Amino acid sequence: MTTLTLDPSPVLTTSRPSRNLLRDIRIVMTRELKPVLRDPFSLLFGMIQPLVFLALFGPLLSGSMGGTFGDGVWQWFVPSILVMTTLFGTSTTGANLLFEFQTGAHERMLVTPLSRSSLLIGRALKEMVPLFGQAVIVIAVMTPFAFELHVGGALVGLALLAVFGVGLGSFSYALAIAVRKQDWMFWVVQQTFLFPLMILSGMLLPLETGPGWMRAASKFNPLSYVVDAERTLFSGDVVSTAVLWGWVAAIVTAALGLTVGIRAMLRSAG
Repeated sequence: MTTLTLDPSPVLTTSRPSRNLLRDIRIVMTRELKPVLRDPFSLLFGMIQPLVFLALFGPLLSGSMGGTFGDGVWQWFVPSILVMTTLFGTSTTGANLLFEFQTGAHERMLVTPLSRSSLLIGRALKEMVPLFGQAVIVIAVMTPFAFELHVGGALVGLALLAVFGVGLGSFSYALAIAVRKQDWMFWVVQQTFLFPLMILSGMLLPLETGPGWMRAASKFNPLSYVVDAERTLFSGDVVSTAVLWGWVAAIVTAALGLTVGIRAMLRSAG
């Protein structure tokens, strides 16, 4: 008599394949870029917008505070414009998410095998693609006006902005999830934080001549370290203390933003 012994383990086992984070980021970024590429007018307007700030604000700085800038007003102000463009672009990442809540696209993305972090990083890096184009245009236009290009420092500076932008975009994503039932609150909170961060970073005006409390407050503003690092990098110095602190601020912002954003995403999915 033959005795059949049943193996309690299943005959067929399925294991979830490990995902490639870079591949997932590329998929998300490509998805987010397609609507932008289908609207060339908005893309073109975004490309020339930094030039408008330079044309209108730069001469005011040059005329009223020209002696304050050791390397020239444009060497000081061009990196500021690139940081400002990153700030505006990545801090509005959550606005697109609010629209996806209405259409159900966000829920469909959550059930895909894409990693949660790639949803945040891909969206933020999508904003960096126009920034690279804007940087090329700004540098090309400003070089005849005594702006000195240091290619190595500029490339490191753009990489630094990409890391910082991932953090800002992730915070924006988390904010959109938090206010998805009252989407108007997104713009209230975004604007409330945006302009104090800009002013207290010394992005538009130097803080050296400002009151002591503003200089003290700027020490707690991570954006001020990024701005200082960008100015240092675009001047050709890639190994200074300012650059080190800029990377620290960018990496900490990215780490905190991803942590907050992923937790908010997981709670929304539950």
